Amino acid sequence: MMKSPTSKVQRPKSVRAPEKKSAPPLLILISAPSGAGKTTLCDLLLASQPNLTRAITCTTRAPRPGEKDGVDYHFFTAEEFLKRLHAGNFLEHATVYGNSYGILKSELLGKLRAGKDVLLNVDVQGAATIREQAATEPELKRALITIFLTPPSVVVLEERLKKRGADAEAVIQKRLAVARQEIAQWKNFDYLLISGSKQEDLRRTLAIIESEKMRSARSQPPEI
Repeated sequence: MMKSPTSKVQRPKSVRAPEKKSAPPLLILISAPSGAGKTTLCDLLLASQPNLTRAITCTTRAPRPGEKDGVDYHFFTAEEFLKRLHAGNFLEHATVYGNSYGILKSELLGKLRAGKDVLLNVDVQGAATIREQAATEPELKRALITIFLTPPSVVVLEERLKKRGADAEAVIQKRLAVARQEIAQWKNFDYLLISGSKQEDLRRTLAIIESEKMRSARSQPPEI
């Protein structure tokens, strides 16, 4: 039957899709023995994940040509660094070749509260300190995941170091001695990542991050 010209067709009311709740941000700590590819993996992660940012380290060393304060490092005087250290501002700190380095708790908390995932690239000793300190900071403890990257064996690591051609044989052997001690700490990390190709390491790390965001303890509960 034809409708009269004056009749109006009832259109269904548009229904707004529920807003997608973003997963809570993560504090992603990656550690590895020297030469295992940790820095390369971190660079690939930062390049592939727009919401991932690195933690900016504080240091007392002088800026190198092209380095900018607040971008490459937070450059502090020795007095300012010591003052902050005594105030308990650092999550982790160390002295290397006479210069002090440290990561501010406020640096991490500020970025996490802004909804950013934060990447930490630290050695095994630094990782142990951060785990211990984060245990007393509920926000950091909730966000922290730790990943240990290592070649399948010390023999493979030795081959990589020699292939790189950056160090003398004596230096390589010293690095390997340290690496053996570091690799023995893998059980203290949430994840063990046996290194393969660069892209495979990246893919598996992204899978870890995705699964961590879906943990029930972190996920937003469904509406019932």
